[in-house]
Amino acid sequence: MDGQENERRDTGDEGAPATGPARRWAIWPRRTGRPERHSWLRRLGVALAIVAVALAGVVAGTYAGGHVGTDIGPFRAQLNLSPALRGGTTVDIPPLGALLLDSHDGPTYLTVELGALDQRRTQALIDDPASISRASQSAVADVRAGVMRLGLQTLGWAVLATLVLAALVFRDTRRTAWAGGVALAVTAGSLGLAAATIRPQAIEEPRYEGLLVNAPAIVGDARRIANDYTKYAEQLQRLVGNVSQLYTTVSALPVYEPAPGTTRVLHVSDMHLNPTGWQLIRTVVEQFGIDAVIDTGDITDWGSEPEASFVGSIGLLKKPYVYIRGNHDSARTAAAVAQQPNAIVLNNSTTTVAGLTVAGIADPRFTPDKNTSPAGSGLTKQVADQVIGAGEQLAATVNGSPRPVNIALVHDPASAGPLSGTCPLVLAGHTHARQVSKLPQVPDKQPTQLMVEGSTGGAGLRGLEGEKPTPLSMSVLYFDQQKLLQAYDDITVGGTGQAQVNLERHVIRDPAQGAQVPVTPTPTRGGPESASPSPTR
Repeated sequence: MDGQENERRDTGDEGAPATGPARRWAIWPRRTGRPERHSWLRRLGVALAIVAVALAGVVAGTYAGGHVGTDIGPFRAQLNLSPALRGGTTVDIPPLGALLLDSHDGPTYLTVELGALDQRRTQALIDDPASISRASQSAVADVRAGVMRLGLQTLGWAVLATLVLAALVFRDTRRTAWAGGVALAVTAGSLGLAAATIRPQAIEEPRYEGLLVNAPAIVGDARRIANDYTKYAEQLQRLVGNVSQLYTTVSALPVYEPAPGTTRVLHVSDMHLNPTGWQLIRTVVEQFGIDAVIDTGDITDWGSEPEASFVGSIGLLKKPYVYIRGNHDSARTAAAVAQQPNAIVLNNSTTTVAGLTVAGIADPRFTPDKNTSPAGSGLTKQVADQVIGAGEQLAATVNGSPRPVNIALVHDPASAGPLSGTCPLVLAGHTHARQVSKLPQVPDKQPTQLMVEGSTGGAGLRGLEGEKPTPLSMSVLYFDQQKLLQAYDDITVGGTGQAQVNLERHVIRDPAQGAQVPVTPTPTRGGPESASPSPTR
């Protein structure tokens, strides 16, 4: 019986005995089932390998091709896409810091790095203030178009990198095609998930890194500042072209005829990156026949490299432009100004322009972040010593000048005290408020007048944080042939939330009688008689 059973087990389907390999394979499945299991494991391994190669190709392709350059408003920006466990967006603003936005979900992370200002687009903003509002609207379209190009480019690179990698690993057309398909599905799915979960309101709730953390004056309420600035820019567009007409109207009241040989100087200060200020400056330079422009600092806000291109409008004025660095300007800012063909940067030095000898010194501080400046950290006396010390240095330079100095320039009016008696006129800025006063007279020395200019840039974005925007201020100074101040016109544009231009004339010296008309002193907050510098602006 046992022999018969063994014989049956050794017999194939046709009843014939099985011998050799055929015999072994015929009975193997009935004993263990290993060939089917081996085939299933092999297919699973191949599938996992295809997925792994596809994921590796997606990561490699994303890093290799997931970046595009695009224009966002006046900026040249770099958009980068990278794999991540959690979605989001970072807006890098070198060297100020970054904004972190919880913008979307999914395994993709977007980084937007703002680079240098595009000279052509920036100039267009300066030439046409109304284009500011158009630029703010087009910025959204710029970002959307850039992100679309970034997504398509990333998708293409991910699939291409996967196909190349799969071809090298598998050397099999079918498996390579499968890997490319998986890469396409993974990449498209990730980008689709990000697009489907976009949260536009995330821009209203950013987190900040770097200097931006301590800059509420710039961060503020972004939507309110943008809305206010748009309204303000629309007002200014109507106003800047009418300065000459208003000048004619105002000058018809107290008739003032500058004597022959009068030198006209435009005093500006504290531009704080407001492009509208340049349009106003150019209008006044042309309409008032300005011979030279004097800038007492804070032309920028942070003194960063991207801001340096803002000073390119100096060359368009085609008039001598004398500049001293303010506490918001860096050495890089001063260097950018010095590169302009008509600019002269003073730092404890003198120059002669339009027949006037001018001496100036840079502010000793660099405090772009007013909340972390030394003035706010218990070092008031040290800062006061620095600021007043700058005035003492300039006084020594003025006294040692081979030619009598007609005008001395400081940024903070607290530096003006030591200059009393060294020259007839000191110009300053910093406080964003126009003030005129007499410095305490030194016995046996000539009297010295201090003129503090308001903000020609309306304090930049800071000027829009209050209920009413800060006006744009500048002054036209008239000097006679003896280089003494005869009169000055205070020009104020905007402010008080209304569309208006004010021009006030002040006659100091009557050219017909040669007599000096007294000017009522105006108390200077933190002025030259104070031991402390003016509040950091």
